Amino acid sequence: MNRFNLTFTAMRLPLDGIALACAAASAYLLRYSRFATEVRPILQDIPYSAYIQTSVTFIGVWIVMFLIAGLYSTRPRRAWNELGRVILACTAGAMILISSVFFRRELTQSRFIIIAIWALSIFFVYFGRLILRAIQHQLLRLGFGHERLVIVGSDHQAHNLARIFAESPIFGFTVVKQLLTWNDQQKDSLKSLISRHQIDGIVLADPDLPKDKALHLISFANKYNLHFRYLADMFAARFTNIEVSTPGGVPLIEVKPTPLDGWGRIAKRFEDIVLSTVLLILTSPLWIVGSLLVLIEDGFPILYKSERVGEKGKKFVAYKLRSMFKKFSIGPQFSNNKKNLEFEKELIKTNSIKAGAVYKIADDPRVLKGGRFLRRWSIDELPNFISVLKGDMSLVGPRPHQPREVEQYTDAQRSVLTIKPGITGMAQISGRSDLIFDEEARLDTWYIENWSPMLDLYILLKTPFAVLQRKGAY
Repeated sequence: MNRFNLTFTAMRLPLDGIALACAAASAYLLRYSRFATEVRPILQDIPYSAYIQTSVTFIGVWIVMFLIAGLYSTRPRRAWNELGRVILACTAGAMILISSVFFRRELTQSRFIIIAIWALSIFFVYFGRLILRAIQHQLLRLGFGHERLVIVGSDHQAHNLARIFAESPIFGFTVVKQLLTWNDQQKDSLKSLISRHQIDGIVLADPDLPKDKALHLISFANKYNLHFRYLADMFAARFTNIEVSTPGGVPLIEVKPTPLDGWGRIAKRFEDIVLSTVLLILTSPLWIVGSLLVLIEDGFPILYKSERVGEKGKKFVAYKLRSMFKKFSIGPQFSNNKKNLEFEKELIKTNSIKAGAVYKIADDPRVLKGGRFLRRWSIDELPNFISVLKGDMSLVGPRPHQPREVEQYTDAQRSVLTIKPGITGMAQISGRSDLIFDEEARLDTWYIENWSPMLDLYILLKTPFAVLQRKGAY
């Protein structure tokens, strides 16, 4: 799911809360209107403050009913289908409200309010969602939020799919290119589009494409972090993370590399913002100690900026407390980059404890005395919380690596770029730098494919113990 659709999915929750609040307020005002009091005089007054407290409680209960009814699913639904679910959820919420009134003997003289809340909640919630849907569709018609696709296939199904997407922009797809088959020449043409960031996904719509070519196409999509979809009759293989949609009546299946999508992604981002803010405050004394160690031993700068590769291969600047002498440091903020890079290559040959794409230099002579302390206790990693708040990193995820390291990844290892990199992760709690990169990539791939909030919590709770053990810290 792209950012455009994710934004509108997230907007449903606060919109529903506002709609339910409007329903509760309108029901109260209707009951105490002149017309209502003339038809049915008020026998027992309901204090507005008590009514507000009860309303807030039941707004929360009704939101839970909406969640159970699937009203926050990331799957697109027709408007009439959504209305049925709204009616079902609001009716369930009203039944809970009636049960509470019966057992707690509250609002016993205001059956009108209960019925009004039920009817008005259906109206306000559905009306709000219709407005949100209309805005989303209008933006899609104008071309906003479209996923740019390449369709691979030459038969009538491929042409029909391209026609449907062109005639119905509200499906949110723009076909930028259609390939009749898949070969090395076509692969090179797509690489050109990828380098210019003009493609987001690939649709395989050729039922006669040989299996080896189809599997190569999937590997190509994974390598360049492209969404991969295929027509429903294409494969008999069963995938664990798939999502089926039917634009224009054509069954389309998307293979998802991770369950970390939709509300999972929203929840993870919320978790990152809240926890990283708290941790920034709690670890501020360690920042001060670390900064003083660097400043006393080697002066400014205290922060080290390093270019890293993040989600879907996007580069970003990561922040660490500088742990090396600045005369040996590599990066745009330092001089003698070429000379320092050559020195590092020599150290990799002689002192690296890792083989493969990622290196780790043991007994590094470039490291400050205070820097060894910072690395041993991972204090140098604390500024990564800045990258988390910026949205470049997550608290939990694969470790971010340098572009020159990522260039040496195998196609299978590039799957670790599916999600945002993290400050900690499966590899960090399973041996840190003692793991060879192939083992690290396998652990991170398992995490990506089996993500859950509980798994994140487990990793976060285990991280301090991994740091205290000091295993794999250099």
